[in-house]
Amino acid sequence: MAALRGGGIGRLILLWWAGVNLRITLLAVPPVIPSIHQDLDVSQTMIGIVTGLPVLLLALAAVFGAFLISKLGARRALLIGLVVVGVASALRGVGPSVSQLLSMTFVMGIGVAVMQPALPAIVRDWFPASVGLATAVYANGLLVGEILSAALTIPYVLPLLGDSWPWSLAFWSVPAILTALAVMLLIPKEASLPKGTMPTWRLDWRGRTGWSVGLILAGAASLYFTANAFIPDLLTATGESARIGGALTSLNAGQIPASFLLLLFSRHLIGPRWPVLGAAVLGAFGVGGLLASSGTWLIAWAGLIGFAAAFILIWTLAMPAMLADPADVHRVSAMVFTVGYFYAFVSPFIGGVLWDLTGRPGAGFVPAAVGMAAILAGAWLLPSKRAAS
Repeated sequence: MAALRGGGIGRLILLWWAGVNLRITLLAVPPVIPSIHQDLDVSQTMIGIVTGLPVLLLALAAVFGAFLISKLGARRALLIGLVVVGVASALRGVGPSVSQLLSMTFVMGIGVAVMQPALPAIVRDWFPASVGLATAVYANGLLVGEILSAALTIPYVLPLLGDSWPWSLAFWSVPAILTALAVMLLIPKEASLPKGTMPTWRLDWRGRTGWSVGLILAGAASLYFTANAFIPDLLTATGESARIGGALTSLNAGQIPASFLLLLFSRHLIGPRWPVLGAAVLGAFGVGGLLASSGTWLIAWAGLIGFAAAFILIWTLAMPAMLADPADVHRVSAMVFTVGYFYAFVSPFIGGVLWDLTGRPGAGFVPAAVGMAAILAGAWLLPSKRAAS
């Protein structure tokens, strides 16, 4: 396989670690939400903002990421994003105070937003003949990053750090700095575009690909981030608080089978509409089961939600590199992230407001149901012609 020849294995490992840092700092928050409630006395609406703010930046700052890539190259943009994520994430818990938490979460979100469009461009540069495989590799790292912070924070990291949620957030920032050092030392040069190619950063708001793939991403991201935001307090409100750690772990661990499925069968599953539609149906069943069940079934339904969201996410991450010209991958990706993550931000915020207004935990998941409809719309709009990877 072409991706494994020469220095391919080393570059795949770097891609994997870059993927880890797309989510590991974002998902370090849900396990410590009860502690943040206690120390800072914040409402459900504020928790929705803290959880959704980085997602909003993934949408709004994606254009800035595309601008950096067009001026500096994808590798340098990735390095800037990694450093910003590492430093800002470590500073979120200083004080601690609500203002510090919000301001550093804002800066961290910009760093992640710069990394997001850089990675599809790097995939196209490093692995033009194996786009699906390389995308699945860094997406696998993304999913493992979510599992690490969700599964290890409560039983291991918090006890190790004296049950301090600020130090816990700082702990999960270290991998970003180490990954930046590795990329800087091992990949010293930028990839070159074909002669005569002039990259641009402006989004194509009339482009069909960006809108269609963006709507599909909106559904997946809404499903996933809404679940992460409200599962802890949903289970607390229903007397199932002992299962918070298990449910969050299952939500994130359930994504790994989807990742390996696409690693093995990327040529068959990435591109056609039917796999995405099937995953959306599974996600809807997962939300319904989570709201209607109790006991160990809660953990199983959370895992199904994670599987569906991950499958759709990886599918969308590969599309810009497959459908766009090499010089346009970064801006098509930025368009996808702008559309998809804007709705993903709105979802937890609206869910938090609905919960506060109605007092019903299930109200927090209403926006995720709307996201399933967005997947249907995006699949219908998706261009039928698929570029060769």
